[in-house]
Amino acid sequence: MWFKNLTLYRFNKPFAITVEALEQALAGYPFSPCSSQDISKFGFSNALGKLGQTLVHAVNNSYLICATKEEKILPSQVIREALDEQVAKLEDQEQRKITKKEKESLKEDITSTLLPRAFSRRSQIHALLLPEQQLLLVDSSSANKAEELLALLRKAVGSLPVVPVSVKTPIEVQLTEWLKQGHAPAPFEIQDEAELKSASDEGGIVRFKQQDLAEEEVLAHLDTGKQVHKLALHFEQSIAFVLQSDASVKRLKFAEEFRAQTDDVAGEDPAAKADADFALMSNELLALVLGLVNALGGLDDAAL
Repeated sequence: MWFKNLTLYRFNKPFAITVEALEQALAGYPFSPCSSQDISKFGFSNALGKLGQTLVHAVNNSYLICATKEEKILPSQVIREALDEQVAKLEDQEQRKITKKEKESLKEDITSTLLPRAFSRRSQIHALLLPEQQLLLVDSSSANKAEELLALLRKAVGSLPVVPVSVKTPIEVQLTEWLKQGHAPAPFEIQDEAELKSASDEGGIVRFKQQDLAEEEVLAHLDTGKQVHKLALHFEQSIAFVLQSDASVKRLKFAEEFRAQTDDVAGEDPAAKADADFALMSNELLALVLGLVNALGGLDDAAL
């Protein structure tokens, strides 16, 4: 349940929904496992998994939702080989070339035959709706997967007026300036990882890991015109992460000391511990996002 990545969105029109209305909306698109002939299924599942009973878990006007996807693993190479074998057999029997339309029909038949025997895999994606702040945070390292969840959520609620978060000044320009200065605006601290890119398309990319970014070797690349597109940062004493120039946040890691704040709930039922963890996480993620927006000079309202 602890988020590992953030793809950030903001509402470009006022958005408000009650927990009850959201629960009812998501119930119209529940997850169900693949049948023998389904290649994939995607729908909403309990926000807290086995520890929860609802599709929406709400604490302090923060709404946690979860979508589950099941996909059949049917490699294209397997289908291709079976199709080639079938085509060769028919062409030999009938002494003619199989047409493109016939091949498509054969491919569909082969896929239908193989699907019941295919393995399946499941994945989940969580999102945090913050109606008061008009923000939506998706726990995904992939923008495409985040958009897939948004599309499903849009079907459920009827309208989801969101746009990716963007700030007034390009993030790479600001990260570059932070690195040149040797520090980030409080309460953020620069860590030991960065990715620098040349401004030109033909330019190079330099990556530093576990290195003092204040060293001349690093700063020399900035003098040649490279800009910082990824920078490892620390927020307060709670979260380590990598901020990217597209405003996405990757590799979130909550400090053990921070997570231990709910250890006193461990003796109670697991659902109570999950609820406490969510409240702790959602509050800190909101503080992180608002802190980033402030440090980066504010949201770009022209993007709305």
